[in-house]
Amino acid sequence: MHGNRRTNQQLLASRNENIPRGLLTAHPIFLEHGEGAHVWDVEGRHYLDFVGGIGVLNVGHNHPRVVEAVRSQLGKLTHASFQVAGYAPYVELAERLNRLVGDGRPHKTIFLTTGAEAVENAVKIARAHTGRPGIISFRGGFHGRTLLGVSLTGFAQPYRQNFGPFAPDIHHTPYPDAYRDWTSDAALAALEELFATTIVADRVAAVLIEPVQGDGGFIPAPADFLRRLRELTQRNGILLILDEIQTGFGRTGEMFGFQHAGIAPDLVTVAKSLAGGFPLSGVVGRAEIMDAPTAGGLGGTYGGNAIACAAALAVLDAFEQDGLLAQGRQIGAVLRAGLDSLQQKHEAIGDVRGLGAMQAIELVVDRRSKKPDPDAAQRVIDQARERGLLVIKCGVHRNVVRFLAPLVTSQVDVEDALGILDAALAAALH
Repeated sequence: MHGNRRTNQQLLASRNENIPRGLLTAHPIFLEHGEGAHVWDVEGRHYLDFVGGIGVLNVGHNHPRVVEAVRSQLGKLTHASFQVAGYAPYVELAERLNRLVGDGRPHKTIFLTTGAEAVENAVKIARAHTGRPGIISFRGGFHGRTLLGVSLTGFAQPYRQNFGPFAPDIHHTPYPDAYRDWTSDAALAALEELFATTIVADRVAAVLIEPVQGDGGFIPAPADFLRRLRELTQRNGILLILDEIQTGFGRTGEMFGFQHAGIAPDLVTVAKSLAGGFPLSGVVGRAEIMDAPTAGGLGGTYGGNAIACAAALAVLDAFEQDGLLAQGRQIGAVLRAGLDSLQQKHEAIGDVRGLGAMQAIELVVDRRSKKPDPDAAQRVIDQARERGLLVIKCGVHRNVVRFLAPLVTSQVDVEDALGILDAALAAALH
């Protein structure tokens, strides 16, 4: 304890008294400052951060470009609301995202505050453009905690609980999962069956999909599946919305996850690492679709806040000028090789999967049955923290340990993290 600062235990006691239990905190510590892939708690203890604010800090904690951009903007204009008067950072950021996503095709962007808001607005835009009500999302997908976000999310606990009734005209279909022997052919057949039995294709406004399921277990959609899904939606006049909230901005080794499949989605939702830790989200899409809602139909008081937009411009500068994509691919390669090696050593690791620096291990009771082992996952997470590594879990059974290291993480830090993970696995499983 430093001076009059409260300890982790003191803060935890106050947290439990003053903050509802529904807001889960994965680790019983309180962070004070961070730099790159490193954080320190209020008692001065150091950790390697392989959570990154849940995929928010692809450029790391307190990236110098982001800090300088925010300081500069803070002295000019903190808030105006773009619905009242414009400001340059909003327009400049929209220009750059339209180029990145549109790849030469006319695109437009609206900025909001949270990922859930981006998803909700993408659905509104899709319905406005098509005149159709239905939205199809995937089992195991996660799209936010609002009523519509939870309705779109494809697993029950902890997100649905007793929060219903849920939004109507939302339909779920299976997502391909190689580890669970659910092929692209099977997933597409299930979607066709949905059209035949539940909602006809000409009543569907959009299909919403994550190119790699995030909270659902870091399951990549095969590139062939995404290409065939793109063809199916085009054939039926259905918009394809790519939820890139966790996969975006270099996490998978490309700027956006859909780029692995070489497809052109109609709408893309972005958030998390867009602004290097500041709350900012957006919908980027084909210009004629984005213009479907009439004036006043889109907005949000804090959406596209000037400080957050300035931070996001600095994030894009870091990607364009500092080689972050290449660094992220290298981190992903080292991490994947290390996790594959750990799988050979620890029988409880049933699967290693991911794209780029978006990697995970699935823990099972035994490899033959593939029965999920969420208790083992939690023990590994706790043991890793005790050794100085922060990670969190995911998956519909909460038995997957995921890794979201900042793309600025050094190779030495990745190797150190793998060593900590090895020790944590040994302590938790044997």
